Amino acid sequence: MKVLLFNGSARQNGCTYTALAEIAKVLEEQNVEAEIVQLGGQPVRDCIGCRKCSELDNACIFSDDMVNELIRKSEAADGFVFGTPVYYAHPSGRILSVMDRMFFAGGDVFRHKPAAAVASARRAGTTASLDVLNKYFTISEMPVVSSTYWNNVHGHTAEDVSKDLEGLQTMRNIGRNMAWLLKCIKLGAENGVGSPDTERSFVTNFIR
Repeated sequence: MKVLLFNGSARQNGCTYTALAEIAKVLEEQNVEAEIVQLGGQPVRDCIGCRKCSELDNACIFSDDMVNELIRKSEAADGFVFGTPVYYAHPSGRILSVMDRMFFAGGDVFRHKPAAAVASARRAGTTASLDVLNKYFTISEMPVVSSTYWNNVHGHTAEDVSKDLEGLQTMRNIGRNMAWLLKCIKLGAENGVGSPDTERSFVTNFIR
């Protein structure tokens, strides 16, 4: 079993990374492989709604940035954590551009796999950011992994986050809940309980 943890901050070892690293540590303790994926600081295209991805196999038509590589990496993963810093009470534009295209072009890769959203802020905006990220999961039939409080940490620096004892505890419990859910899904599959066959045929448009 493997979990990918996406760091939506351009800062490689900052606050968001510190939160994700706490989750990764617990996952490894639970015998679940964990890999933190740095989205870095290179340019990332926005989704332009061209729908050319519908002609491809889980890929975006644009291949000049990291998105298709991330989709391919996600195919082999069993669960996900998407972490973001809070910018103007909102997730980073970087992680939203990446997720827009990953989920639009590669939605089949994520369906029925557990996911958690994590936000890091100096002070406020975390719950609004978590709400945005969680919507990707809920429209993709992904079980949402929760914890014992909102999935966030606070601090202006990584050192500040290391002092947020409640926040770090929340991260560790995300790791435990993710590991538990993955083991339950694996055990179910081994005993004939597979993913549900959901309906996806109707698209109702009320504007004519």
